[in-house]
Amino acid sequence: MIIDSLEKADKYASLNPLFAKAFAYLHSVDLATLETGRFNIDGDDLVAIVAAKKGTTVAESIAFFECHNAHIDIQVCISGKEIFGWKPRAACVLPRGEYSVEKDVLFYEDAPDMFFGLTGNQFVIFYPDDVHAPMIGEGWIKKIVIKVKDKADK
Repeated sequence: MIIDSLEKADKYASLNPLFAKAFAYLHSVDLATLETGRFNIDGDDLVAIVAAKKGTTVAESIAFFECHNAHIDIQVCISGKEIFGWKPRAACVLPRGEYSVEKDVLFYEDAPDMFFGLTGNQFVIFYPDDVHAPMIGEGWIKKIVIKVKDKADK
């Protein structure tokens, strides 16, 4: 997991072949005026999902404590304050159901080890080893999630 602000995003561009394109996209659009929805940046390899909704409680969010096998998430808080729960996947022992290849998601019954918050123009990168519970907060949260195809996906 990586946490930083968009002003410093370029220093992470070399960590994945698609990160440079993802961060270039984030710098090329007016995040505040983006409409909600799903947008292909580079086919299925790089997809943006913009959401704006009321934050959830901790209990509601950890009911969907999730990780992905095929994608890395770059999650950017555009406005509001978003709290995330996090735990390393290696420490999770209670999977809930089977991994869904179609939705690229596996849920866990485990509880997060820690919580952290993001505000406007801060981002987090969740790798497949990061189990996370997003959208915790009060009030409206606007965010963009860039789904980056993990070239190391097996």
